[in-house]
Amino acid sequence: MDELIELQRAANRAREEATEHGYSSEAWRPWLDAAEALTAAITAHAAATGQNRHDVEVGLKRRARESGEG
Repeated sequence: MDELIELQRAANRAREEATEHGYSSEAWRPWLDAAEALTAAITAHAAATGQNRHDVEVGLKRRARESGEG
């Protein structure tokens, strides 16, 4: 789960950077790539542990927020 938290934090940081610069495909590509990697990792984790994918994602976002990473 720690790996997922780090991926969530990376996606959060990439989103913050993307939104600071207005829209351009170059500026937003790192966020889209990070979000795609996060989604794939959540799906794989849920399948490997027999959990509901949505529940994994909600729990992950909550844990990232609680640790100070919105």
